Amino acid sequence: MSRRIALSVAAGVVVLGGAGAFALAHAGEQPPVPAHSTARYTAPDGDRDGSLTFVTDVTASSGVKSVKVLAWPEDSPFAEKQLTTKDMAAAEPAVCEPSGKDTVRCTYTTVVTGSDAESSPRGLWHIAVLATAKDGTTTLNTEASDFTVR
Repeated sequence: MSRRIALSVAAGVVVLGGAGAFALAHAGEQPPVPAHSTARYTAPDGDRDGSLTFVTDVTASSGVKSVKVLAWPEDSPFAEKQLTTKDMAAAEPAVCEPSGKDTVRCTYTTVVTGSDAESSPRGLWHIAVLATAKDGTTTLNTEASDFTVR
């Protein structure tokens, strides 16, 4: 084998090895990923309160620190001006339980009273979720799931 070919092969191995190491290092820094999100809204009926339940699975290689949830009507200022992580600061936390190596299942449930339902806009609502990993990275999904208030 000529010296030039040997040097080219060696350089290629170094470049590919370096790229692989970079990819592995970068994979460890991935932000949290919410998935399989569902929302269930039950309207109050007579003297019985209703409820809103949101469930999502969140995966983060460094672990999940927190998950915050905010329900917002489609016909609101957030439809024109997208929600930000700052808007989510006052959102309510979900309760998360381990469900895999780097995954937690998070559930948010709230009671919906008759007066809550009467004062809420009718129509399509979205659930925004802010997931924060233990390494500080965040993911904001402004429309993780939807439900309808009739």
